[in-house]
Amino acid sequence: MTALVIAEHDNTSINGATLNTVTAAGQCGGDVHVLIAGHNAGDAAKASAQIAGVAKVLHADAEYFAHSLAENVAAQVLAIAGSYSHILFPATASGKNIAPRVAAKLDVGQISDITKVDAADTFERPIYAGNAIAVVQSLDEMKVITVRTTGFDPAATTGGSASVETVTPVADSGKSKFEGNEITRNDRPDLTAAKIIVSGGRALGSAEKFDEVMTPLADKLGAAIGASRAAVDAGYAPNDLQVGQTGKIVAPQLYIAAGISGAIQHLAGMKDSKVIVAINKDPEAPIFSVADYGLQADLFEAIPLMVAAL
Repeated sequence: MTALVIAEHDNTSINGATLNTVTAAGQCGGDVHVLIAGHNAGDAAKASAQIAGVAKVLHADAEYFAHSLAENVAAQVLAIAGSYSHILFPATASGKNIAPRVAAKLDVGQISDITKVDAADTFERPIYAGNAIAVVQSLDEMKVITVRTTGFDPAATTGGSASVETVTPVADSGKSKFEGNEITRNDRPDLTAAKIIVSGGRALGSAEKFDEVMTPLADKLGAAIGASRAAVDAGYAPNDLQVGQTGKIVAPQLYIAAGISGAIQHLAGMKDSKVIVAINKDPEAPIFSVADYGLQADLFEAIPLMVAAL
């Protein structure tokens, strides 16, 4: 048995989600190979070869792989899929875009969002917004899997000595093309990789208050800023800060939830955090059911006091 991990990268470095996926692949049994489909991505291939647990890196280089368009990457995966028992993708926007195409073409059932590997053919994944865990056994000879990265520790970026093999790139599918992107520059850690996250909810009342209250606390802690869906829908914070079932799934070392009631959709996105601190005036707020530390207080009073103490 050999597992293939489809790496996410920027043609120079490896996305952190790939490291968690390598860990999951290693638990499936057998060797772990990594596919780098990119353009002038030699540096990314070399970085992959250094990842602990990786036996081989397959490098497909073509201009039309530069932006990881799903149609082209899926075709490249299918071209080499026959050698593998497991094909794993991070459960990111990119992975969720490519994996179903691969599963459909291979005529196998996709196993989505796994958080644990019980055996080579048996996996665990959350359902009902994380309130239940489904144990899924696949009888397909080839398993196509997306990995919830918060469920697995990242593989070490050093210590590996994998060989790098150049593979022939497939032809451009011509079904899509890259037009451009608009990148938001942020000095803060990325939400999905941050060790500390401070999140605000609808109780903050306005975008101005959200910034006024949450930013100083995040600055003091060197934290990323998150938000509940209610806060995002109300316009207090941009969409890319949303934490929850329909936002980003996070599992930092410390998660501070201020003015967040704890709707089931939000809890699904953050309840795997190592330490959860909840600040809310309502003693019956559901957030307290998952919090390690709860403070029943007015956030407009409590957070400035915390900032002053820090």
